[in-house]
Amino acid sequence: ELQVVTILLVLLVCGVGIAGNAMVVLVVLRTRHMVTPTNCYLVSLAVADLIVLLAAGLPNISDVVASWVYGYAGCLCITYLQYLGINISAWSIAAFTVERYIAICHAIKAQLLCTVSRARRIIASLWLFTSLYCLMWFFLVDTTQVTFSDGAQVVCGYRVSRSLYMPIYFLDFAVFYVIPLGLATVLYGLIARILLVSAVPGTPQRPLPGSQPRAGSLGLSCRGSGAALGSRKQVTKMLAVVVALFAVLWLPYRTLVVVNSFVDPPYLNTWFLLFCRLCIYLNSAINPIIYNLMSQKFRAAFRKLYKCQERSAEQPAPSTTPVYYSAVKDCSHNSSD
Repeated sequence: ELQVVTILLVLLVCGVGIAGNAMVVLVVLRTRHMVTPTNCYLVSLAVADLIVLLAAGLPNISDVVASWVYGYAGCLCITYLQYLGINISAWSIAAFTVERYIAICHAIKAQLLCTVSRARRIIASLWLFTSLYCLMWFFLVDTTQVTFSDGAQVVCGYRVSRSLYMPIYFLDFAVFYVIPLGLATVLYGLIARILLVSAVPGTPQRPLPGSQPRAGSLGLSCRGSGAALGSRKQVTKMLAVVVALFAVLWLPYRTLVVVNSFVDPPYLNTWFLLFCRLCIYLNSAINPIIYNLMSQKFRAAFRKLYKCQERSAEQPAPSTTPVYYSAVKDCSHNSSD
């Protein structure tokens, strides 16, 4: 009964997360005005979360038959993909935090540093580094056959003694949890000081000496500046919530790994392990919900994508290529919201 509940919960969370993150990727790629540096990092995060959810969801099928069904190659690849997705998500969060800091606290430099092309290069570098770093898991896991009194069971597990994994786990804990969160905490503190205490650097505050601005133009400038500041605050709040959820939802698992590195036998309470797993899956599934709740642009883009798909389903099959092309173009490349 516990096994059935566990599998259903995991599949429910993974299903919602896969659908939500796929929508994030589609929305950004198919809507021109959504292609911004920040959203590029959010796409990287969404792809990483998709990898985690897919690689985490597959092993649950093995739980049903109480044996590993994916073979030796599946054991290596699924383990590799799990760590790749987990680690990429951490540094995607760190990357968009740095981008927000530069955009808000150094607005003039941001015009050169915070560009879509630079964001893509940074994302490619992060994926390349993390992909190479995670290659070690191809040499650290293996399939073994465990014999019981009533039969045998194939499991995917450690290749060597558990104590030899301590340096790896502590390196992971530092590089992919402590450092990104420490960086995010410091930078969001600086961002909050700028947004809440002082004006945003780079925004016009007063007319130049000797000039005589008109009342109408001054009013428009103030309204425009206020709208930009409000938009920046809202985006920053949304991203801060993403970081906070990452910190909270990953804490149980990271703590368990550290504690089990020192205690023998390891603490493997069934309910706590289930709680840790659900927290990890929930972290990968919840971000699209946060975007929908806290970002008007994402909410409108999600709605537009849904209506576009609905309209495509209702229309009869096109008889000519130009009609089909026009429909896709209208749904995908509308630059105004």
